[in-house]
Amino acid sequence: MSWNDLSVLAVVPARGGSKGVPRKNLRNVGGVSLIGWAAQTIASLPWIDQGVLSTDDEEMAEEGRQRGLSVPFLRPGEFATDMADSVGMWRHAWLASEAHFDMRFDISILLQPTTPLRRLDDVARTVKAMIDGGHRAAATVSEVPGHFTPQKCLTVGEQGVIGFFVEDGAQFANRQKIPDYFHRNGVCYAVRRETLVDDGHIVEDDCVAVPVEGFVVNIDEPFELELAEFMLTREESRRNP
Repeated sequence: MSWNDLSVLAVVPARGGSKGVPRKNLRNVGGVSLIGWAAQTIASLPWIDQGVLSTDDEEMAEEGRQRGLSVPFLRPGEFATDMADSVGMWRHAWLASEAHFDMRFDISILLQPTTPLRRLDDVARTVKAMIDGGHRAAATVSEVPGHFTPQKCLTVGEQGVIGFFVEDGAQFANRQKIPDYFHRNGVCYAVRRETLVDDGHIVEDDCVAVPVEGFVVNIDEPFELELAEFMLTREESRRNP
């Protein structure tokens, strides 16, 4: 176990109070809960030393245990609200895990249950990019479709009149003039201990981007559960024509 002698903690965040899809992290894709998908990823990566679930919800905690995750604590309420940031939650999980397992973790990865169809290679590439590149953190990203870039975004004024989000947006009718933009897709975040625990950073300071090919389903709305089912079925049909 471990990654080149660096101890690795995997954290799965599963707050109980999701709004867009109630009880979201217990919902199934392909007959497996979103928590279960993250647990399967951790179980398939031998270089992870420990995998824990951070939740404030006992039902989700039990689902994590059933799927092979450690649940040595329940997340304090201050880290379980709609406005709670990821830094506080992840830092709490890191320190609580070190206390529980009586060991220090050199690096940690965060695997959001809402991205169930992640590929193992993308998780490994994230850690590799951070470690081999000497960076303080790493995060997977996807390219923003051309029609969603800032130059294509519009504003609508009080009188319903369209404006451009970017001041000179009118000149970008040709998409080829627009530079590439990326967004975080939730497949994987990786950080060194000093980055998160000591400095309270994730992507703010020397975080290397790890582009992921293909469309990534990140579940925030009910339709995206159906989309994930479709993507899974399509992938299985390609593997077993």
